[in-house]
Amino acid sequence: MSTGWFEDRAGFDGCVAVITGGAGGLGSAIAADLAANGVRLAVVDIDAEAVERLRSELAEGGCDAVVHHGDARDPDELNLLFEAAHERWGRLDILVNVVGGTFRTPFAESTPKGWDALLRTNFHHVLHACSLAVPMMKSGGRGGSIVNVTTIEAHRAAPGFAVYSAAKAAVEQFSRTLAVELAPDRIRVNNVAPDFVPTPNLARFGSGDHSMATPVGARVAIPMGRVGHVSDVSNSVVFLASGLSTFITGTTLHPDGGTLASSGWFNWPDTGWANYAPTRFLEGHA
Repeated sequence: MSTGWFEDRAGFDGCVAVITGGAGGLGSAIAADLAANGVRLAVVDIDAEAVERLRSELAEGGCDAVVHHGDARDPDELNLLFEAAHERWGRLDILVNVVGGTFRTPFAESTPKGWDALLRTNFHHVLHACSLAVPMMKSGGRGGSIVNVTTIEAHRAAPGFAVYSAAKAAVEQFSRTLAVELAPDRIRVNNVAPDFVPTPNLARFGSGDHSMATPVGARVAIPMGRVGHVSDVSNSVVFLASGLSTFITGTTLHPDGGTLASSGWFNWPDTGWANYAPTRFLEGHA
């Protein structure tokens, strides 16, 4: 039976992927889309309920998978996951780092304990996961793809999220440098930096005012006039994980509806594009 154009070029046949934070929100969408393309999965997630749900869904779909309940920020948990993948399949082709989170506070009111928590959640686990993935990918001799999920806040100022945005920017720069180091081994390293994508975890981390999720808020802040969908992010990850992107490394995809490109320009109702608030919005606030 012949395969289609995408299957021929994607090159997913026999591939194995590790996903950190792959059971809920963005992670579950990424896991589902990779599984739909025949990729075998090793997943770790801290949400026990989401882990059970993903395990059941993957089994029902006939996906060969290992799904662990654990904290990806713990190097020992990551070791267990990578060992399980190696023992089961003896190869690794794809790594997707999804784990992240934040809380809002002015930097002057933050503490070293808070800084450490943000760095562990958004940066340190990426280093650990990559340090485990790279030797496995090199030993296979087939190359590989590492995809780190970051955020638009790695590319612009983020008042109230200074350490979080710094950690995500660190992931971006780490990925660029690692991409160059690993290019001779045909191991690619890229990022996906979405803007606002409503997920249960986003609400859990308390990111503040979600007025952007309203039709008017989305129209003002996002050029395409809507918030992101989890599939917008998973589509980008599948592309970067696949053979369709074999000559792309050290770069970032921005599934953000044009937010980064607009860089402070807003589509105000009845006014149109401006990089300042129309006078009527300021009345009573002078």
